[in-house]
Amino acid sequence: MAQQSPVRHPWVLGARPRTLPASVVPVLVGTGAAAAYGAVVWWRAALAGVVALALQVGVNYANDYSDGARGTDADRVGPLRLVASGVARPEAVKRAAIVAFAIAGGAGLALAAVAGWWLVGVGSACVAAAWLYTGGPRPYGYAGLGEVSVFCFFGLVATDGTAYVQTGALTVLEVLAALPVGMLAVSLLVVNNLRDIPGDAAAGKRTLAVRLGPGATRRSYELCLAAAIVLIIPIVVSRPWAALAIGAVVLVVPPLRAVAGGAEGPALVPVLGATGRAQLALGVLLAIGLAL
Repeated sequence: MAQQSPVRHPWVLGARPRTLPASVVPVLVGTGAAAAYGAVVWWRAALAGVVALALQVGVNYANDYSDGARGTDADRVGPLRLVASGVARPEAVKRAAIVAFAIAGGAGLALAAVAGWWLVGVGSACVAAAWLYTGGPRPYGYAGLGEVSVFCFFGLVATDGTAYVQTGALTVLEVLAALPVGMLAVSLLVVNNLRDIPGDAAAGKRTLAVRLGPGATRRSYELCLAAAIVLIIPIVVSRPWAALAIGAVVLVVPPLRAVAGGAEGPALVPVLGATGRAQLALGVLLAIGLAL
């Protein structure tokens, strides 16, 4: 039997599938919030999903391209990066990012046509934030602002935007539902950056994890996960079935133990996957709880 290449489906790996729950969960929760008002419009929810997923893939390819072009991924210990590994040419990765952003833009325009053209401005801000995270002359991801951006765009904007295009209104329930989603998205970035502290520091990337150091970054990961669970409680006041989401805490325990136990480098790669699975489970359960 012929030996298989150790790198299978490199473009799929380059899209960083472990991070994709960050785009799926806000759409699920936003649709659950819309269902609480009996206002689910499935085709709009599907388009919101296309926007979120395409933006996530686009930002992953854009980061791959920008970091590879700057040479800051040379000592990377995490999942495959297409440019830094030499698997793909920088121009090809850049084109892939642009195609993903274009798909997100097309779906976003369709939603703006029915829900309000002001959403074009929101979508433009999302694309700009995705590109400038590691691209442009002063990438804000290198300045320790990545966590704030992730909370805003993969928490508030994605969740509330999904709900808004279906309900036509922004409610307190929708905003509350976005908060645990945002904290879980931040936890993904925190553990990712914890793994990359040595390489990022050597490359001059002043991420928040580099600035805080390993110990404080581990505590911040724990706080993000704890906050995500605690922030479900205010939702339960008006939607009791939302308490289902607290059951996801069982999936949070293993990655918490790994991080608290001092896992570092390659040992944090499965922690990223476990965090994503916990995020997805909580999102599904919260969406169901909101809808019931």
